[in-house]
Amino acid sequence: MTRKPNGVEARAEQLETIAAVLPIERRDELAELLTDHDIETLRHLVNEGMGDNTLRAITSDLAYLEAWGLAATGSSLPWPAPEALLLKFVAHHLWDPLRKEADPDHGMPVAVADNLRSQGFLKASGPHAPATVRRRLASWSTLTHWRGLEGAFTSPPLKAAIRLAVRAAPRQRRRKSPKAVTGDVLSRLLATCESGSLRDLRDRAILMVAFASGGRRRSEIAALRVDQLTVEAPIEQKDGPPLPSLAIHLGRTKTTSGERDEVVYLTGRPVEALNGWMAAARIDKGSVFRGIGRWGTVSRRPLDPQSINAILKLRAAMAGLEPGEFSAHGLRSGYLTEAANRRIPLVEAMEQSRHRSVQQASSYYNDATRRTGNAARLIS
Repeated sequence: MTRKPNGVEARAEQLETIAAVLPIERRDELAELLTDHDIETLRHLVNEGMGDNTLRAITSDLAYLEAWGLAATGSSLPWPAPEALLLKFVAHHLWDPLRKEADPDHGMPVAVADNLRSQGFLKASGPHAPATVRRRLASWSTLTHWRGLEGAFTSPPLKAAIRLAVRAAPRQRRRKSPKAVTGDVLSRLLATCESGSLRDLRDRAILMVAFASGGRRRSEIAALRVDQLTVEAPIEQKDGPPLPSLAIHLGRTKTTSGERDEVVYLTGRPVEALNGWMAAARIDKGSVFRGIGRWGTVSRRPLDPQSINAILKLRAAMAGLEPGEFSAHGLRSGYLTEAANRRIPLVEAMEQSRHRSVQQASSYYNDATRRTGNAARLIS
């Protein structure tokens, strides 16, 4: 007699079907945390064709919201969420560190914070970034909408609470990576990947592909699949052999929508590094960058985006750099900074980085040119 799966096992099986489109690393944990309605909502979003990066962000936010709801109220999130619960969420995440020193009950209660931290959902010791709180509220609103319900996300009290909380505890806006991974830093990172081991081959390919393809986001590198790669005609050189060329079809990205297919190109050493990893790991279909087990076994599952960040920090430490000063986003800012240092026109660099905002991309150029330009050397 075939045993009927229980609720958690059934949800795990449903998440496995979603993982074909949306890679989910914490399937079993999410199956215990999410409700049947949560899983059905995610399946609906997959069937609606929502972009993979957006789906990953919403799934991550939903998991956090459910974990917070259980820790803060002892039960799963109600749908739609009452205004009082939304205000509680803001109060738990946007608070004044100075006031909390004098009043331990201010902000997120210790018991709630400890609960979330023990599950790996909470890492910061201080208040959340306002952008993170707004994003999670936006995801909450989206999930409410897709359930056919109306929420209180635009209520004046909620808007006022967020505005006052941000004003009470101002934060200096910092770049996602304190330091850019420019060409010299990248060389030091790559120097730690020369043993020829599977792990070194993989990490070398990750670093070179992420940087050379315009500073790809960690989510795009983690989700890269073989069917996104197209071999192009070699690039001829006057004083050397032809350089191998490869196209990466990004499909829909964070800054695009609809059916538009974004394409970036790799030339030379990054192509060789990528081919070397795929040949050694015997990857000819599915995910390009995968986990490697203790005994050198290559997983069938893709790396999660956070692993890309961890790999860069590990290589930074091995190179004698301070890991806390770098993150995966440093590859993206580093690409544009290096392009500015080499006097590559901004428009040409943006064709590869796929930045849609000239203002955002030019900020890296401005920093590089201001530091080395004549305006900073009136007295030298």
